[in-house]
Amino acid sequence: MQAIKFLPTPSTDMGLCKQQLSHGSRSFYFASHLLPKVMQHAACGLYAFCREADDMVDEGENPQNALDILHHRLDRIYEGKPLYKATDRVLTQIVQTYNMPRELLNALLEGFAWDAEGKIYHSIDDVYDYSARVAGTVGVMMSVLMGVRDPKILARAADLGTAMQLTNIARDVGEDARLGRIYLPLDELRAEGVDPAQMLADPTFNSGIGRVVRRLLERADWLYQRSDHGIAQLPRKYQPGIRAARKLYAAIGEKVNALDCNSVDQRAIVGTSRKFALLTSAVALAQPRSHALDAPALPQNQFLIDAVVTSGATASAIKTDPFRVRTLWILDLFETLRERDRNAHLARTR
Repeated sequence: MQAIKFLPTPSTDMGLCKQQLSHGSRSFYFASHLLPKVMQHAACGLYAFCREADDMVDEGENPQNALDILHHRLDRIYEGKPLYKATDRVLTQIVQTYNMPRELLNALLEGFAWDAEGKIYHSIDDVYDYSARVAGTVGVMMSVLMGVRDPKILARAADLGTAMQLTNIARDVGEDARLGRIYLPLDELRAEGVDPAQMLADPTFNSGIGRVVRRLLERADWLYQRSDHGIAQLPRKYQPGIRAARKLYAAIGEKVNALDCNSVDQRAIVGTSRKFALLTSAVALAQPRSHALDAPALPQNQFLIDAVVTSGATASAIKTDPFRVRTLWILDLFETLRERDRNAHLARTR
């Protein structure tokens, strides 16, 4: 496909994409403010399509029909003839500018299909398979937006996406069970004396569930630590935003642990003051290269890395002023957080 210059997206299109991002994943939205502006726009546009696709499959009356429509939309996007939709027009520019492999988006849709069909995850390897599709893909796609094609760095990006998904699963055990879903490995639940059918019928916390959640968070922490070595090798201008996302998600896991891994009866929430501290610490010098960068990818993530490496395409680096990344964007982010706090306080006092 012939690459085109990434032109500023019409404000109506990008405004819609940013609105979807701010309403969908607040941690990712906050962290995105630490990215260079062009990169921030691309990340928002990519996320908006992913979010829209997830909602279509998860909330629609006919998931298979929704998946067929989404694959057709991707066909048109990769032909350079998007449907008359803001998200599709934005994604077409992203695909053409950054040479985004179609296999990554196909894998994401496959993960959504697994949700729709109620796929069962018997083991941690099955959970990793699912996480590769719904989150490892995002880590790798973000790396593509940065012009990264090194398989070692891509492996660490996939680690980061997988770690974030494991954190999500650990946080949402009760919420998922009440929706008729279990993403914890069933073999580990049964080994702890937890009957999955009973857990779905009556989502009640017990120590067995807590131990499974704790092990999941330990795996996430291992992957977060591996991802740090990849973040350190990213172009310097991108490191604060990615490090911020990593810290914010890891803090969710820390909160679950602080609640004795009871994510059935309550939802772990990281307070704004804690977010300020984490985001401030994200703007820091990178650690030196480590031999841990050379660790092999999780087997479940390898196909994502292969898709990028075999495409052989590269994108031009985005030029930006590091001073703006380190100062103006973090100030803008803090103002956004303060405004949300003020609005929340007003709502509580009415």
